Amino acid sequence: MANAIIAVDWGTTNRRAYRVEADGSVSDGMRDGAGVLAMAADDYVPALATLRERLGDLPVIAAGMIGSTRGWREAPYVPAPADLAALGRTALRIDDARAIIVPGVSWVHGACADVMRGEEVQVLGAVAAGLAPADALFCQPGTHNKWIATQDARIVDVTTVMTGELFALLKAHGILAGMLDGPVADGTAFREGIARGAGACDLGAALFEVRAAVLLARRAPEDAAAYASGVLIGSDVGARDMAGETVHLLADGTLAALYTAAIETLGGRVEPVDATMAFIAGIHHLRAHLAA
Repeated sequence: MANAIIAVDWGTTNRRAYRVEADGSVSDGMRDGAGVLAMAADDYVPALATLRERLGDLPVIAAGMIGSTRGWREAPYVPAPADLAALGRTALRIDDARAIIVPGVSWVHGACADVMRGEEVQVLGAVAAGLAPADALFCQPGTHNKWIATQDARIVDVTTVMTGELFALLKAHGILAGMLDGPVADGTAFREGIARGAGACDLGAALFEVRAAVLLARRAPEDAAAYASGVLIGSDVGARDMAGETVHLLADGTLAALYTAAIETLGGRVEPVDATMAFIAGIHHLRAHLAA
């Protein structure tokens, strides 16, 4: 593939598409809410036609949940350790649509198992573009936070933590519903939550304390959400030894600020990585490994 292509990060709720030129530069792009949850199986071919009308009549390379059981076509996982060459060898071609779906990565160790789709492109792209070293620890916050370790430019370890989803569930359902509507930002309440959650073996008890503290006027109601978020993120980050660790953070906005605070509070150092640049670099470098 020596010419321009359309690179698509096709997630669960959002879709980001870029026109990537032969040299890896981006000349155009778009973002919308046409994630896989908004798509039926018959919607993808017309959706690709719409993308081509906007970005050019070009081949498409797509990564993310489009290759899942809930997406267009299932692209089997590549087992870790995995690099760009392995992704390229097993990429799913849909020739009549001039499209390629990048496979996800699976990780199995004893009784433990994990999977991801889309994050592998960003991580390996960051390494290929020199945004991170070949041996690195990555953190990619979101609904499901990912911790990803690389060695020799290969993904060797994956841990997914349901931190964002747990917060959303607690906010919408159960005993804490109605108590977590305040702002969530780095500050005293959030830092106190980090300290409580880090290394906690009693996460359930730490979360119920949010309710008790408000009822007993030991914590202001408007601080409850920030504290609860701190407990969850503190538990997430504190599950690994951060002392002296460098974490390459694929995030921006509020989540980047919250995870940076937690990692640094617990002794780590954060190196920000532009997730969009990493994704585009991943797709661009992947092209060299796609079978002709």
